Formats: sequence, structure tokens, C-alpha cells
Amino acid sequence: MRDYPSIAAVDLGSNSFHLVVAREVDGRLQLLHKEKQRVYLAAGLDDDFNLSDEAITRALDTLAQFATTLHEFPKESVQVVATYTLRNCKNLNYFLAKAKQVFPYPINVISGQEEARLIYQGVANHEHDTHNRLVIDIGGGSTELVIGQHLTHKLLSSRNVGCVTMNKTYFADGKLSAKRFKKAEIKAEQHIESITASYLKLGWNTVIGTSGTIKAIAAMVSELTPDDEITLTKLEQIKQVFVDAEHIDKVTLKSLPEERKVSIAGGLAVLIALFRQLNIECMRFSEYALREGLLFEMHQTEEFDIRTRTINTFCDHYNVDKQHADNICETIKLFASQLKTSWSVSSYDLEMLCWAAKLHEVGLAINSSGMHKHGAYIVRHSQLPGFTQTQQSRLSALIRFYRKKIKVAELSELVEDEVDQFSRLLAVFRLSVLVNQKRQQDQLPELNLSAVDNTLTLHIASDWLESHSLFQADLEQEQQYLKTVNIQLTF
Repeated sequence: MRDYPSIAAVDLGSNSFHLVVAREVDGRLQLLHKEKQRVYLAAGLDDDFNLSDEAITRALDTLAQFATTLHEFPKESVQVVATYTLRNCKNLNYFLAKAKQVFPYPINVISGQEEARLIYQGVANHEHDTHNRLVIDIGGGSTELVIGQHLTHKLLSSRNVGCVTMNKTYFADGKLSAKRFKKAEIKAEQHIESITASYLKLGWNTVIGTSGTIKAIAAMVSELTPDDEITLTKLEQIKQVFVDAEHIDKVTLKSLPEERKVSIAGGLAVLIALFRQLNIECMRFSEYALREGLLFEMHQTEEFDIRTRTINTFCDHYNVDKQHADNICETIKLFASQLKTSWSVSSYDLEMLCWAAKLHEVGLAINSSGMHKHGAYIVRHSQLPGFTQTQQSRLSALIRFYRKKIKVAELSELVEDEVDQFSRLLAVFRLSVLVNQKRQQDQLPELNLSAVDNTLTLHIASDWLESHSLFQADLEQEQQYLKTVNIQLTF
């Protein structure tokens, strides 16, 4: 009997936290379990973008509940992403430290562009369309807009305007009026205005809305009109119902859930602004979004891994010496296998090191002088589909310090946590680059790397070393560099 292991996706949104468990059966995903908890994270941001203790407590309670559901799930089978509120809050590190105490899985904070891409993948892998389509997701703190065809996105955008933040600004006391809606809509249109021309120029045939805000609005449309197709006229009709009620608690629409009332007016204003600014004629709702996009990518093979494709595209764009990068990767794999036990080098660590090897020379496109600094900047600030902000930060740190002096203060700033383990990986990366620096693979001797605690020993034939005095000098210099991160190199 075949075994079908389960995988899980967790979405830490600005309004709600979601957990989805699924399994892959013969190439198809079967959804097994769903959980949703309203956390209202965005409502807990103060004017300085610090997350309140109350919001953090709500989030931790939900994470503890999710941890119970995911008990005994291996880490590689769970993907956790955090969106607008956590990527913008100033006390993120404090929150993540607290979260580790109740939730054993890594929380990946993703960019708005990455969020938009995953939302599109969630729709695209469940709904077929041969023409351009516009996918819109109004979240608690941001709104994502994507134009794509089939499985490929063409335009991605994330705007910092969402249902919770808009509600907090214009409808916090629950009062509803035409004047308040007008102000909210104008503000939302200002957020959208800068992307309008490019989106209209590319165009689309169909418009799809996803997630909770648009789902609630679609339900109200169905209650008030004969069909569930969303149009501007129907949105204005819902708005008039709200204005006539004068307060959100007096809105009597049966399709509006009680828990959605705290943010729906803000979400409605954003959707009206989108329809006006982008000249949208009609929209339909889709059940699929970010979580399904995460699940889809979790069961992809390496050949179809979006990160692999991203790295390859990046290498092509910057004319990377692929043979040299591959040679470094082979050395990394050799060293990683030798240190797997003593330094706990995981398959994920190996992936990160090989990605860094492929990208470490992209800075040459700017200047060979200081290319490690240029490369680190490019990787940190580019859009890398499939990569989280943490992963980009770590790739950037590996590239920034793969050669020359290691500045511990900068390293700590880039990596933020687990600096000791990262320093070990950096040592492996630096040595792998060093032994391949002449780009002559046939001249390399047999190499063996071993470690005891933070002492790293490179075993190499003494007669070869004596005949390569420059390499020996480089190793002696590397000894001094690695001391700054408490790694003792011997050879």
C-alpha cells in the first residue's frame, strides 16, 4: 500500500491566520484539513509600526493551537509565511523570539511581490484560463494585484492598502457615511494610481478576486442581486445599504458574518477604488489563494522548483560563469558530506550554499572592485521569486563575506539570529571558493574537511601544498579572517 505523506501550509495574514493540511496523491493535491483564526494583527500596529502586546498574545495563542495540529509533522513538510503586518512591524524579532517558544516551525516573512506571486499560483493551478487574467487579493494590510496567463505571471504588485488598515483610519468607530466612504476610496485610489497605466496597457480578459474580503462581498452581492458576479453598480448598491444603516452594527445583511464587520467597510472602499481606477467591468470570486500556492510549490520537483528557475534566470541575466559556479558547488557538496554529522549541515544548508555559489559573482556586472559588496546588494534588493526575505538576507550575507574581511557587526545585522551556525556555513563557503579560485579543476588535490566544535581542519597533501606556496599563503590569511567569527582553521 502506497504512503501519501501530508504537507501543511500556514499563512500568517494581517487579518486572519490560516492552516491547510493536504497530501499529494498521484500528482494531485487532496485537502485534508483547514483551520482559520481571526487575529486582527494589523489592528495591533501603532503609529510607529510596533505590534501591541495584545496582538502578539492573540497571534501566539493561535500559533500554539496550530502547533498542536501539526504535532509530529517534520519541519520540511510545513511551510509558514508571514505577510504585510509582520514584514512591516518594527518589533518583528521580538515577536519571532516569542513565537519560537510555542511554534517549532520557521516563520518566513515574504515580500509583497512574493505574496502576490504565491496568490497567483494558488489560482492558476486550480483554474484554467488561456487569456490574460487579473487576480486581486485584498488582505488586512495590503492588496495584491497580478496579471498572468496560464501558470506564468506577467505583472506583480503589492500596494500598502488593506481592509483592516483602511477600517482603522476611516471607520474605526463603526460609523458609516457617504463622506467617509469617499475619503477612503480616494485614499485607496492614490495607492493604486502609480500602477494603473502599466496594468491597463497589458490588459486582461477576466478578473478574479480571492480571499476573505472579496468572498464576503461576493456573498452580499448574491444576497442583494440575482447572480454572484461582482460589478461596480453592485458594489455601490452594497455601499448604499451601509450608508443607510449609518453604523456597521445596524447592517442587517444575512451574508455578512459578525466577525467580518470589523473590517468590511474598509475592504469595500478598496474594492470600489480598484474597480474605478482600473476600469474593471466585472469580477468573480475564487476559493484559491496564497495557501494553495504554497501547497502547490511544496510538492514540486527540483526541476520545477521556482527557486531553481529564479537562480538560473538570474545567472543568465548577469552572465555568470556557470562552470566555475558548478565547480564550487561540487566542492561544497564534498565538504558538506564530510561535515554533515560534526557540524549538522542539513540539505537546506547545502541548498543555500549552492545558491550562493551560483550568485556570488553577480557583482562583476557592476565592477570587479568590491564585487562581493555589489553582489550582496543586488541579491538583497532584487525580486527573487520563490525566496523569502530571510533567505534573501542570508544569501546576501554569504555573498557579502565570501572573501576578504568578515565584519561581525554587519554579519549579525544581515543574519539576525543563529549567527554561530551561519558562521560555520560561511567558513565552508569561503573555503570552497578559495580552493576553486584558479578555475582549474584538474589541478586540485584530494581534499578532506573535518571539524571538532569550532575547529575546522583541512586535510591536504603536504607535497602539493609545498608546491603551491601562494595557496598556502591564502590559507594562512583565511585563518586570520575566520578567527573573527570564532572559527579556528588548521591545515
